[in-house]
Amino acid sequence: MPAPQKSMFASLAKTNFALKGIVLPIEWEDPGKQYPDAFSEDEKVVAPNAPMNLFREESLNKYHVKSAKVLGEQFDQFIESTCAAICDGIDKWMKLVTVSNVVINGPIGTLIPGCVLGPPLSPLILATAPKNTPQELKYSNAIANAFGSLWQPWHMGLSGILSYPTFAAFPGPMAPPTPNVPIPLITFTSAGETGLSPGSLKSMMEANLAEPDALHSSDLFDAISQAFNTVFQLFKTSTLIQNVQGTGPIPTFAPPFVPVGPVLAGTVLPVPGAFR
Repeated sequence: MPAPQKSMFASLAKTNFALKGIVLPIEWEDPGKQYPDAFSEDEKVVAPNAPMNLFREESLNKYHVKSAKVLGEQFDQFIESTCAAICDGIDKWMKLVTVSNVVINGPIGTLIPGCVLGPPLSPLILATAPKNTPQELKYSNAIANAFGSLWQPWHMGLSGILSYPTFAAFPGPMAPPTPNVPIPLITFTSAGETGLSPGSLKSMMEANLAEPDALHSSDLFDAISQAFNTVFQLFKTSTLIQNVQGTGPIPTFAPPFVPVGPVLAGTVLPVPGAFR
């Protein structure tokens, strides 16, 4: 299945951001007695923003409410588009990734770090990431490059076992290309997975942006990183490694005395699309 799921990712990220309760204007102070006189009666008190608006208003003054609403909608759209771009990038990556250099002995294929090969993720994310303004481009670059930098050590570090039951005793001198038994991605391990933790992702985004005083950037990066952690775990559970075509010789095959034998020192054919 395509993964991670865009709607879940975006919804979680926006919820994470909204729950931070950021109030606009930041550090606002009442100017004093003359302040109420600056507004008409219908400007002094208006209906508040919806509870899930991404920013809270300092007061019910029309302009406080409006500024929180406008900025909230801008961040909402950015998060929506960014999460969709990350999911699209990973989906494209899945279609291109290959598994190679697996060593097969009998029914067991041993996949060690370096066997899973895929294209850089950053360009795949940036292809559809929001870039309508210079600031959006800076934020999108910071996020996409963080994912790209930390995704590669994860997939390059994957290790696990593939199963080829018929290779335990095959009746021939050479086992033909045979798909592995589908296995969930979550059964594989990778030392690089710590890089995709929320803290590591957020820190990399902040380093890439290199603007520590950029308003709301830390909260934005944290909301996206925390949400990704949830959908990434579901992605590993729902994604199967399958159709990895194994083949190899049966050196002990010697009919009629030895009519079957195990595959020894077999390998796999690097065909794209093993992650589905």
